[in-house]
Amino acid sequence: MERTVAQIQFPAAPLPRLTRVAAYARVSSGKDAMLHSLSAQVSYYSDMIQKHPGWQYAGVYADEAITGTKDAREGFQRLLAACRAGEVDMVITKSISRLARNTVTLLGTVREMKGLGVDVYFEEQNIHTMSADGELMMTILASYAQEESRSASENQLWRIRRNFEAGRPWVGNMLGYRLQDGEYKIIPEEAEVVKRIFSDYLSGMGYAAICKALNEDGITTKDGYPWRVGTVMKVLSNYCYTGNLLLQKKYRENHITKRTLNNHGEKPMYHVEGFHEAIIPMEVYQAVQEERARRAQRFGNTHPPSVASPFTGMITCGCCGAKYNRRTANGKKLWICRTYSTLGKSACPESKAVPEDVLTALANLVAPLGEITAIRAEQDNTLVFTLVNGSEIVKRWQDRSRSESWTEEMREQARRKTIERNRRHA
Repeated sequence: MERTVAQIQFPAAPLPRLTRVAAYARVSSGKDAMLHSLSAQVSYYSDMIQKHPGWQYAGVYADEAITGTKDAREGFQRLLAACRAGEVDMVITKSISRLARNTVTLLGTVREMKGLGVDVYFEEQNIHTMSADGELMMTILASYAQEESRSASENQLWRIRRNFEAGRPWVGNMLGYRLQDGEYKIIPEEAEVVKRIFSDYLSGMGYAAICKALNEDGITTKDGYPWRVGTVMKVLSNYCYTGNLLLQKKYRENHITKRTLNNHGEKPMYHVEGFHEAIIPMEVYQAVQEERARRAQRFGNTHPPSVASPFTGMITCGCCGAKYNRRTANGKKLWICRTYSTLGKSACPESKAVPEDVLTALANLVAPLGEITAIRAEQDNTLVFTLVNGSEIVKRWQDRSRSESWTEEMREQARRKTIERNRRHA
């Protein structure tokens, strides 16, 4: 009689779950040597985690040229996001000061991670935050780290203040000058650009017009970037071009926030006359400042702030893809391509400014504003309206004649600009 043997299969024991380990690295300087150190740290942690039995690699997060007292670090924030998403079980970092030098930031971060079940291991101090005495030791060591940051900050401030009191600038590379051996040396070709900006402004050109002219002539900033309104304004307000210095116009709030504030008398200022060769005569500099004040008063906003336009963010240039911005010219509102406005016609030659009254009238013909999702400004005065249902409606508008749109003041200003440009290119 045959015997039947029943085969009983037991479920396989589940494999132990690997510990998902991430690392955090940071250097507080953007210098080549420090960036090399950061690269070495990333390689070290990547290799260490991937070779450790029982660990699963969860990434290395890094920040460069950002101090440990600031918690708005991109790599640091991405690490926190991964922990909050349940993707990390343990974080390794070199030391407490690498994670944060601000005690409040450090403890808040570690306690949050602890609540998420994430252990933080500091290599130098050999501390696991999940251990019984981890938080006590960490609080003590973090206080030392914060004190170290304060001491370093005060030492730096002391050196800067001694320089100011001796009448020496702390930094000094700007358009037209380079700081060499403690003295400003003129860079001739850049000095000519500075002179041109001051001359153009006094001839009647505005900030945007100067930007366009410089960009169209292929002239870049000191760092090789296109000119923008804010850059031109900085040149025109730079007292250093007169050969004199006004030191400590700004100061750091403290070693934790590191916010830069304007000095309104909270700190002493230092005036140094005749420190270096001037690019702009004092009378020209003063004339420019007076003209800036006059224009600010004349064109300044004397009316209550206007309500945000429903077209904001809606209009796109069909030529370059940039958004259209709202501008006011001669009391009339219009919409203009951001590229054209900041970089000049050469950067977006086919774009066209659209008067707001024309835009509003055409939009009302198309559909209620709530049903318009986008507007594309094409060539030949063409506007393409996109509706909520995905359909597109094309409208064209007619330019006003030059005689209708130009005032006598505008004609005179254009004439002066033409004369000045012809003089420069003569």
